[in-house]
Amino acid sequence: MKYLFFFISTFIFAQQTQFVDFKSVLGKISINPIEKTVSGAVDYDFNILKPTDTIKIDAQNMEFSNLKLNGKLVNYINTEKQLQLIFPFKKGKNKLTFQYLAKPKQTMYFVGSKANDNLQIWTQGQGKYTSHWFPSFDDVNEKVVFNLNVVYNKDYQVISNGILKFKSGLDGVSVWQYQMQKPMSSYLLMLAIGKFEKISQKSKSGIPLEMYLESKDGGKFEPTYRDSKRMFDFLEKEIGVKYPWGIYKQAPVRDFLYAGMENTSATLFNARYVVDSTGFEDRSYTNVNAHELAHQWFGNLVTAESGKHHWLQEGFATYYALLAEKEIYGEDYFYSKLYESASQLKFASRTDTIPVLNAKASSLTFYQKGAWALFVLHEEIGDKAFKKAVKNYLKKHAFQNVNTQDFFAEIKKSSNYDIDNFSKVWLETTTFNTQQANSLLLKNKVIQMLFEVNKLKNIPLSEKSNFMEKTMQSEVYFSVKEAILNQLKNEKWEDKKSLFILALATKNVQLRQTVAAVLNEIPESFRTQYETFLEDKSYQTQELALYNLWNNFPEQRIQYLNKSKSWMGFNDYNLRTLWLSLALTTPNYPLDKQALETELMQYSSIDYEANTRQNALEKLLAFKIINDIVLKNLVNATTHHMWQFTKFGRDNIRKLLKNPEMRVSFEKIVPYLNEAEQFQLNRLLKE
Repeated sequence: MKYLFFFISTFIFAQQTQFVDFKSVLGKISINPIEKTVSGAVDYDFNILKPTDTIKIDAQNMEFSNLKLNGKLVNYINTEKQLQLIFPFKKGKNKLTFQYLAKPKQTMYFVGSKANDNLQIWTQGQGKYTSHWFPSFDDVNEKVVFNLNVVYNKDYQVISNGILKFKSGLDGVSVWQYQMQKPMSSYLLMLAIGKFEKISQKSKSGIPLEMYLESKDGGKFEPTYRDSKRMFDFLEKEIGVKYPWGIYKQAPVRDFLYAGMENTSATLFNARYVVDSTGFEDRSYTNVNAHELAHQWFGNLVTAESGKHHWLQEGFATYYALLAEKEIYGEDYFYSKLYESASQLKFASRTDTIPVLNAKASSLTFYQKGAWALFVLHEEIGDKAFKKAVKNYLKKHAFQNVNTQDFFAEIKKSSNYDIDNFSKVWLETTTFNTQQANSLLLKNKVIQMLFEVNKLKNIPLSEKSNFMEKTMQSEVYFSVKEAILNQLKNEKWEDKKSLFILALATKNVQLRQTVAAVLNEIPESFRTQYETFLEDKSYQTQELALYNLWNNFPEQRIQYLNKSKSWMGFNDYNLRTLWLSLALTTPNYPLDKQALETELMQYSSIDYEANTRQNALEKLLAFKIINDIVLKNLVNATTHHMWQFTKFGRDNIRKLLKNPEMRVSFEKIVPYLNEAEQFQLNRLLKE
């Protein structure tokens, strides 16, 4: 996953797994999108390992009925957080059956609506806990074979873990029967429902690869899922252990909380990564795709026993994703990414006091420093020993929980490397070992060039311009040329102009984007060259260029607006919302301003995804296009399930409330808001 969560087992659970082993579960569930409820029947098979008088199943705010242990009614307590079974349990096999009803406050999300024909229902168990929608286990050390039968409207596609064994339909509904063969932690249980289309491929090893997209995005299959099969085949070979789950599915969902989530056999990812070929240049799913796929081994096949060992999931997934990208984009890309993360880690280590082997480590530490540790280890012990250790580690602990020593034990068997010292340096201290990192990075010629360029930082431009011009005209990887441009920010325009023209001539999309971003003030003598950015196959570059040109050359505004009036951009309408805000604030632009204002405000409404809404609201506020509709949409943002969007809403309301007139406007709309919106706004008004 792109963001970090911890799974710290409670004392109770650490004890429970010693007494009880839950083997498998069948959930027969139905979802009501109007009431936003889940209900159904649950059958658990479990073994008592040692006599006990209480068994606990995590269940947040659920109602239960008809609880039977081995066919007989059994006493239970519902604490609103747990279902507790009270019975003198003795060693042996047992079956528990019951019905339940849940109205999840989190973990299961209902996005869009049936009325607008854009309803999606999806779950996110990691960090939020599956026990909000399905009675299960917040402790990652309790692994269960999950099977779900899901009843839902036949017009929708239902996706869950494992293999679809059977689908039947009657009276407008379908029953989808999904089966897992192997045990997994509860946080990896998932469900996604929507109007999806599917494309299927097969890996070299015969694993079915299912890729889903919403019907409206059917034309974006190739760029969105570009290189998916290639990465699957590569990782299976590189890791040396056959993909463990029988099938692999991927589906984008709207307003997803993170970049992606590696549910067992079924990754969900953020719909912002659904792109056409132009969008692919700026917002490719490739890295997230490879990262979540690597988790199917590191995290799902073997699961860290506690937050302290979280790097065994995130560090491994980050490193193997980078190896997959190296396979596609080459060695220079690989080393440039390592160089980039080394710079971030070096900077962070000045203030970061928490090492990798600590449940409270930062995302940067778990992901990037964890990946760096593996890169160092791989280089130090050699490819053969590293691969052997990883393979043995996965095979020995398959479908179980692991800690760092389990991995180290296999390293010790395959090499004579001083793993204890390695652990101290890379996992137990917060300083970044720059010396060792640099010696490994400098094996690559691009990094050697980057170091050369960085040595020139404090040298006058006149003394280094020849070297820079030669480098800009060479075939060296673009990251070196980007480093040159970043040294020119404070130089006089006439002195650096020739280097900028050479950068444009490379026709490299990323490098051209750097030029577009660096030049907020565009000299008239460079206007014609800068205008070529409007033609770039990059929605990000076009956005930068359109705004900067409009801002720098008022007399050309109508020309720029006419050129870009049909642009839409990514699926969050970045170009359209910018164009609307510019058109609305350009005097004498001959269009129906009322219609434009209505369209821009519409993008800020609940009919659109959070990314689109935030884009539109940012533009409306920046260009001071504010009325009751905008204020209501801003207040609604504070009730959204995505914390980034709620924070955006709250922060902007606080800014606006500093203006007494705005405060009056907010107070006036209170009666027209729903209960959740009123609660959030009243709280901000009282601050």
